[in-house]
Order: sequence, then C-alpha cells, then structure tokens
Amino acid sequence: MKYVKPVNLFHDLLKMKATERGRLLGLDVGDKYVGLAVSDLHNKIASPLSVLLRKKSNIDLMATDFQSLISDLSLAGFIVGYPFNRQRSSPTAVNVKVFIDDLCKTGKLEGVRYTYWDECFTSKVDAL
Repeated sequence: MKYVKPVNLFHDLLKMKATERGRLLGLDVGDKYVGLAVSDLHNKIASPLSVLLRKKSNIDLMATDFQSLISDLSLAGFIVGYPFNRQRSSPTAVNVKVFIDDLCKTGKLEGVRYTYWDECFTSKVDAL
C-alpha cells in the first residue's frame, strides 16, 4: 500500500477519463470492527457496504477480502478515517495506524493507494 495526500489522490482521479476512474473505499477503523463504504462512480457519494470483524489473527483474510473488493468494485484507493485533531498518540489514532501498518505488512495490497481523512467530531463522543 502506498500513502498519498488526499489532494493528490483526488487530483489523479480527476485527470483520468470518467470511464477509467475507479471508486473509493472508505474505512472506518474501530477496535473490533472495520466499517466499509463505497463511493459512486463519480466519487461524490459513499454508501455503506459492510462491516468486517477486526482481529489481529484475521488481518491476512481481511487483506484478501480487500483484494476481492478492489477487483469486484473497480476500486482506485482507500480513504481511511483518522482523528487529526487529537494527539497523534491517542488510542484511536494509534489503532488506525496499526491497522494500516498490518495491512501493508501482508504484501497483498501492493500498489493500492490510500489516504487519511479527518473524522474528528463525526460522533457524539468526539463532539463532547
């Protein structure tokens, strides 16, 4: 997997012909689950797709699932929710980074581009 800045990911997609652009997969990484949402063909609206059970022991299986989704949905990259306003060492931020690092270590998603997107204040807990 390869990290790219959000603006670069979107800029690269806009340079492509509309028929060649891929969709984006949103990942909402939690302690026990990873929520997935997929964009429309124009990358303007995301719709819920599924929820994956997250365990340290099933990261390889999750990478395989992502490979299938990339193929089946013509995905161009991942958008990973990340709490930017918090300290980088917060448990939530560390949790997201560990998950992405573990996915990278599988070697199954080589060349897949991903970026982080600010998810601060998107839930009641964050807003307090």
